[in-house]
Amino acid sequence: MTETLKIVIPMAGLGTRLRPHTWSKPKPLVRIAGRTVLDYIMDLFKTLPDPENTEYIFVIGYLGEMVKEYIHQNYPQIRAHFVLQEETLGQSHALSLARDYLKGPMIMAFADTILEANFSFLAGETCDAVVWVKPVPDPRRFGVAILNGKGEVKRLVEKQNDLNNNLAVVGFYYFARSEALLEAIRLQMERRVTLKGEYFLADAVNILLEQGLRMRTENVQVWLDAGTPEALLDTNRYLLEHGYDNSGELSGRSGCVVIPPVYIHPTAEVSAAVVGPDVSLGEGCVIQNSIVRNSIIEGGAQVTDSLLEGSILGRDVIVTGSPTRLNLGDQSWATN
Repeated sequence: MTETLKIVIPMAGLGTRLRPHTWSKPKPLVRIAGRTVLDYIMDLFKTLPDPENTEYIFVIGYLGEMVKEYIHQNYPQIRAHFVLQEETLGQSHALSLARDYLKGPMIMAFADTILEANFSFLAGETCDAVVWVKPVPDPRRFGVAILNGKGEVKRLVEKQNDLNNNLAVVGFYYFARSEALLEAIRLQMERRVTLKGEYFLADAVNILLEQGLRMRTENVQVWLDAGTPEALLDTNRYLLEHGYDNSGELSGRSGCVVIPPVYIHPTAEVSAAVVGPDVSLGEGCVIQNSIVRNSIIEGGAQVTDSLLEGSILGRDVIVTGSPTRLNLGDQSWATN
């Protein structure tokens, strides 16, 4: 792959399923296991055959300036472009807005999907396109890939009603020629092929498949969702159990009991408390006289005289009082 690879990450959605956290920050900047969702996505691209010959196009919307600032501060080395999607009209619409930057090979990645994948195979890829999939017991909530007799993709179907095809599309696509995809999107939008008012990428891909596109699947073993509070806690737990636990660095702390796996930021203050398992504490957190289990607590939050389990607290939240399960956005408080 000698042409510059373009990576498009649409993230203009309002993140309604993650409210109240997405009232004050875009969904990709929510933190799990000590890092933002966006950081985990960016890590994936370190396995590209030529990661330096890459450009990123972030399709932003509500609170998009926060994404710009985060990228400039944390990834100053990458070539980044930002495209504004003022109306959330779907994935294909997002890609159409990025057309000025798209030429040659491209990857599209969903902003709330974390995979364990290796992209090095793209150096020798011979198919026109690749879609990443994972077999799931109940595929009805997802888009699925239907294969032909040769094992190549025949069609993509959004939200099918049966269990016959279980290869769920996980939200990552590769196209050798982004120009062809853009032309298919133009046709899709000209024909007004939508689902619930949005232009889904699957419909543009189906136009290409009808025109003879050769697309294959690439299976993933680990597919983590960061789109709902419940999914955030599940993903936080998985990441802590698979490499992001830092409890071994906390042996010098006194006045607290730490039950692994946890991520506790070095600046967090924990006293007369039990923390863990499956807990992430951000920078500057203060946990006093409390028990915290299976929870995500972002920077600056204060928890006193409480028992928290299955909770997500945003930045600078203050909680005092009785046992409870909470889901509070930034700068909120709960007292009893």
